[in-house]
Amino acid sequence: MIPIIKIINYIFKIYSYIILARILLSWFPIDHNNPIVRLIYKITEPILEPFRVIISLDGMGLDLSPIIVLFLLNILRTSLIRLIINIYY
Repeated sequence: MIPIIKIINYIFKIYSYIILARILLSWFPIDHNNPIVRLIYKITEPILEPFRVIISLDGMGLDLSPIIVLFLLNILRTSLIRLIINIYY
């Protein structure tokens, strides 16, 4: 496998895990002053916020933005890998 593909997979996988951690954190009462929690929110909020604004389900109390972002990240990752493979081969 081309090394750049491994790097892309690794970066997207780590970011997906961070989003999953944020989803899990939303299920439990947590201390938002915890440095790890603040870091997770700081890393994920710039990506999640625009989707949260577009898909406003405030009345339902359901935030679908992480699911949509995970789906779009997977599409982006796949597209980048295909593009790199097409360039190299």
